[in-house]
Amino acid sequence: MKKILILNGPNLNLLGKREPTVYGNTSFDTFFAELQKKYKNLTLRYYQSNVEGELINKLHEVGFEFDGIVFNAAAYTHTSIAIADAVKAISTPVIEVHISNVYEREPFRHKSFLAANAKGIITGFGLQSYELAIQSFL
Repeated sequence: MKKILILNGPNLNLLGKREPTVYGNTSFDTFFAELQKKYKNLTLRYYQSNVEGELINKLHEVGFEFDGIVFNAAAYTHTSIAIADAVKAISTPVIEVHISNVYEREPFRHKSFLAANAKGIITGFGLQSYELAIQSFL
């Protein structure tokens, strides 16, 4: 059975409450439960942290064992060379995802430090971005 980790960065614990016009009204826990029901043939794990080092530690922990990582690094996408280096250092492929279309937003969000080290990027499809990333590993 394939093992896939969904890894969320800062402020994504507030999904369903934070800026619903940008991020929607559904909490990630609710959405993750739906994914688990839909993809019973996968081992799906979920981890969220607002702390850069904890995200790096999780990448190191699963980055040689899992079949895929779906990673929304949130604002760290645009600021963290350390996270980009961690993605580059592991062998598990990473799909960078974003709920909003970052290219419709502020110019500082147009630069991703992770992109060059990711297998691919999915942006702008709401929570569906995660499911599209999961499907890319099947």
